[in-house]
Amino acid sequence: MNMHLKRKIAFALLMGIVTTGIISFVLLALNIGFSETFALSWLRSWAVGYVIVIPAILLIGPRLQALVDQIVR
Repeated sequence: MNMHLKRKIAFALLMGIVTTGIISFVLLALNIGFSETFALSWLRSWAVGYVIVIPAILLIGPRLQALVDQIVR
């Protein structure tokens, strides 16, 4: 596996952790508020979001990047 592909995969994994963590935290806090079950609900929501977003980043990301490249040119 070449270095460029490794960097893209590492970026997707880390970006997925950060974005799904922030979004799931904020949306859960807004929708159900903080309770004694908040942490468990947040971790579960975070995990589900992460499993969904990583394939999306890896599969849709390159197509979106190509579209952006065409628009910007």
